Amino acid sequence: MIHEAAVFLLADRAAVSVFSRISEAQWGDILPHVFDMPGADQPTPLRAAINHYAYDNAWVPDMLAGRTMDEVGRDRFDGDLLGANPAGVLQQISTAATRAAEQVTESGIPVHCSYGDCPVDNYFWQLNIARTLTAHDVAVLAGEIPGAHGPIHPVTLGERTNGGVLRLTQDGSTARSPTAETASSRARSSAESSTDAAARFSST
Repeated sequence: MIHEAAVFLLADRAAVSVFSRISEAQWGDILPHVFDMPGADQPTPLRAAINHYAYDNAWVPDMLAGRTMDEVGRDRFDGDLLGANPAGVLQQISTAATRAAEQVTESGIPVHCSYGDCPVDNYFWQLNIARTLTAHDVAVLAGEIPGAHGPIHPVTLGERTNGGVLRLTQDGSTARSPTAETASSRARSSAESSTDAAARFSST
């Protein structure tokens, strides 16, 4: 299994743990936007955000098998995937995705995404980032991260410097994000920490 797939297993495990503990009363909550870019600059209903995660994960086995969306059927996973048992559905979809990820042993094989082809390691990093951000925001919304207070400030994308990318921190100040050379190791560390936190909360 390639490194990026191993990080995917950690990130997805943490995400499912957080999402599976959403209470019935919380499904109507709204997640604030976190990116200042068209298409991601509006608040999102919590159920819609989790359903989008399920949609992405449902595609993983077919994408890793080298199939195109047209071969599978572009509308196969459209609509509400969560149904009346979101936790059960999320676990089922995640199990299929992680089993497929465990079989990936080459980093350069192409994945046929909706926007075009990309290497499988790049595909995994897109999934890993999405899972980490969504799981973090849901945990903050639910009050499950100790010491996380105040609103989630939007991140401004695309402001690059010689030292990396400037982004907004929680207090609204700017901080330099890691360069591409260190992003991989830090993302893995973040996913491992998220998994540990999820384990602590699940036991309470």
